[in-house]
Amino acid sequence: MSSFDEREKDFEARYKHDQELAFKVTARRNKLIGLWAAQHLGLTRAAADAYAAEIVAADFTRSGDGNVIEKVAADFAAKGVKLGAAAIADELKRCFAEAKIQVMKE
Repeated sequence: MSSFDEREKDFEARYKHDQELAFKVTARRNKLIGLWAAQHLGLTRAAADAYAAEIVAADFTRSGDGNVIEKVAADFAAKGVKLGAAAIADELKRCFAEAKIQVMKE
């Protein structure tokens, strides 16, 4: 195997690892934002876990953070929680940082 082939294989392995890591961090972030939102919605622990799973699944409907923010904002509005999209986006950023720390510790 040539040096070029080895570098290409290493690059592909690194890319795969980075993509898997990014997926894990995003999924963890979505779980954390779901648990945070569940507290504001007054959900029980079991219902909070189920709600967090809904938030994780909501991220698969389309790319980007907008779908997660929109879902949480709609759920907040339906329950009369006075937190808007900007506050949710700020919490999403905080959850991303926390998720990254958690995943890197694993």
